[in-house]
Amino acid sequence: MNYNELRKINVNEFTERKGQLTYLSWTYAVDILLQHDPMATWEWGDIVYFNESAMVSCSVTALGKTMKMQLPVMDNRNQAIKNPDARKISDSQMRCLAKCIATFGIGLYIYAGSDLPSEAIDEEIPDMTESALGWVDSIKTCTTINELKETYAQAYKFLAKDKSAVAKISAAKDAKKAELGA
Repeated sequence: MNYNELRKINVNEFTERKGQLTYLSWTYAVDILLQHDPMATWEWGDIVYFNESAMVSCSVTALGKTMKMQLPVMDNRNQAIKNPDARKISDSQMRCLAKCIATFGIGLYIYAGSDLPSEAIDEEIPDMTESALGWVDSIKTCTTINELKETYAQAYKFLAKDKSAVAKISAAKDAKKAELGA
């Protein structure tokens, strides 16, 4: 198993939303990693304090290499927490673990845009509901099963983070597939 194979794993069914952010629970990230490398290990670095905030770090060794990640102790709006308690630090360490596991490819797509300020994300990422309707229209105009497969694959890749959008394009695909007699 390698990065190119791990990055293709769809983890959407294991994600959850908190505020404006989508998370892959650390339990699923660890489970998937250990299924592919039972010898994988991880450890946390020292907590680093900056004025009233803190930064956690993690190293994961799997598939023959070690990857490192750091993460501020944050709330669900991506804002640093002042004077975090042990629970907030522990939660951030587990989020950091999931994020570090993502560097091996597992759920990495979830973090696309996470390094941008919220305002930039709102401006640069189109509304998924509107996009889903556009993809549904594209699916409805397919004339062959191969065209349907290709259009659905592109739509899914674009909308994978939005479960309701995926449900819309899946329903459209199934209807068109039945219409094409496939």
